Amino acid sequence: MHPARPFRQYDEALLADLVLKRGFAIVVGVADGRPLVAQVPVLLDGRRLRFHLSRSNALTPVLATEGAGALVVVAGPDAYISPDWYGVADQVPTWNYLSVELEGPVVPLDADGATALLDDLSARHEAGLAPKPAWTRQKMSPGRFETLRDGIAAFEMTVDRLEGVWKLGQNKPAEAIAAVAEALEARPDPGSRDIAGLMRRL
Repeated sequence: MHPARPFRQYDEALLADLVLKRGFAIVVGVADGRPLVAQVPVLLDGRRLRFHLSRSNALTPVLATEGAGALVVVAGPDAYISPDWYGVADQVPTWNYLSVELEGPVVPLDADGATALLDDLSARHEAGLAPKPAWTRQKMSPGRFETLRDGIAAFEMTVDRLEGVWKLGQNKPAEAIAAVAEALEARPDPGSRDIAGLMRRL
């Protein structure tokens, strides 16, 4: 988490919206002093975060241990910032970005909980593909869904800490922010344009 206060984001509605829109995260646990990391699809409902990973992932038994906790990081758009764009002397290159951190205790979900998570995940993301008819597990051969479901481990985190970083040049003069936003708008990548739009709203 960035230590500079101007960049800290505590608005839980904004943080939750980014988690919902991204729907994908990095989950971190610790075993014998060593960090273990996995990339996971996530669903956030209030202070309840659900996710799953492969049963063969080294992180799975760590999270399944009684009293386990985890850190989850969701990355939003990001963009490199050239010091030439500020129109202000003696600047250095930096990176503007959005990021959310969620932390708390984790418990395993049973087969019914895993099924509900998978149904909710597919419903959430299939809705974004309309007008394509939504995929559901009823399209699968009998027994196939259960076989695949049993190859994953599903978990639920109670979110004790929800914080974020909205690093958008808030520590720069308004003219410099506008100049950087203009430069980013000319870039071909969507992340740069997303960051430019957010800077324009500061």
